[in-house]
Amino acid sequence: MEPTVIDITRFLENPNSAEALEDCLALVKTLQQTSCLVIKSPKVNEEDNSRFLDMMEQYYEQPTEDLMKDVHPEWSYQLGATPEFTEEPRDHSEVINKLLPQYAAHAPKGADPKWRFFWRIGDRPADTKFPELNCPPVIPAKFPQWGNVMDQWGNLMLNSVETVCEMIATGYGLPKDTITNLMKNGPHLLAPTGSDLKKFGQLDQIFAGFHYDFNLLTIHGKSRYPGLYIWLRDGTRVAVKVPPGCLLLQAGKQLEWITGGDILAGFHEVVVTEATLKTLDEAKEAGRSLWRISSTLFSHVASDKNLTLLEPFNNEANLAKYPVKLAGKQSEEELEMIKLAKASS
Repeated sequence: MEPTVIDITRFLENPNSAEALEDCLALVKTLQQTSCLVIKSPKVNEEDNSRFLDMMEQYYEQPTEDLMKDVHPEWSYQLGATPEFTEEPRDHSEVINKLLPQYAAHAPKGADPKWRFFWRIGDRPADTKFPELNCPPVIPAKFPQWGNVMDQWGNLMLNSVETVCEMIATGYGLPKDTITNLMKNGPHLLAPTGSDLKKFGQLDQIFAGFHYDFNLLTIHGKSRYPGLYIWLRDGTRVAVKVPPGCLLLQAGKQLEWITGGDILAGFHEVVVTEATLKTLDEAKEAGRSLWRISSTLFSHVASDKNLTLLEPFNNEANLAKYPVKLAGKQSEEELEMIKLAKASS
C-alpha cells in the first residue's frame, strides 16, 4: 500500500483558498483513518536530510565511551544521548493479541537495542514547572558543526509540523492557530535514533518495539534503511515507504487527547526485515555506514499548558476519557512507563 501524500504547497501559498481547504479536509480524513500521512513540501530539501544523516552516522560510529559522555539520566534522558537497552516499550499485549495473524506485531522482548540523541528545537519557556523537559543542550565534543546541522534540519521539520497543525485546525473548522498556540515554547525534540546493524543485523531483530508516541505529532525524514511498520486504525499493518523529498507524520497521544480520539495515536515498530538486510548487503559492498538512522522530530504541546479537548470534541463522554491535564504531567507519566524517568514518589 502506497502512503497518502498530501501536498501542502497550496496551503502555504494561500491558506484561505478553496483548494487549500480541500487539502485540509483530505489531511484530516487521512489522519482519522490511518493516524499518519506523508507530506510533500516545497521547503523540504533532500540535501539537508542527507547532511543530517551523514553527521549522525559519524556520531554513532564513535567509541561507546565517547557516546557515554553525552548521556544524562538525571534529566530523564530528555537531552543528549540515550544508550541502547535503556528505553523499554510499554506492554501493549492487549492490542497485539487482537491483531489478525497477517498483520501481527513483533512482541517486544525487553528494552530496545537502539541509541537516541535528543536535541531541542525552538524556544523554551523562561519559567516552567518541568525543568527536566526543558533543560540546556548537549553538544558532542568532536562535532563543531553540530548545532547548525541539527537546527537547520530540526527547524525545517518543526515548521512542517506547524503547517500540518494549521491544516488540521482548518479542516476541523477552527482558527488555524488553534493547535500551534498550544505548541509555543513546547519541548520539541529532534530525536535521531541509531541502530547498529553490524551488531543487530539479524532478521526480525526489534529496534523499536510496538508502541505509540506520547507527544503531539512525530515527523520523520526518509531513512536509508527500511524497517518501519505502522498500523492503521482498522488494524492493517503497512510497511512505510517515504518518497524522496517527502516527510512522514504520525499522530501522537497528545493529538489523540485534544481530538477526543477522533484521531488516534498510531502504533508502529522498527524491525530488521528482508528489505533491511538487502539494503545492508548493498551498503557493505559500497562501504557505506551500517548504522540505521531515523531522522525524527517529536513535537509537543508546551509543558505548562493544559491538554484540553478542542471545541468540536468537548463533551462529557470525551472528557471522561481525556480529562484536562498539564501536558508536562502527561509527558512525565509516559516517560516513567517507558523507563526513562524514575517514578515520582
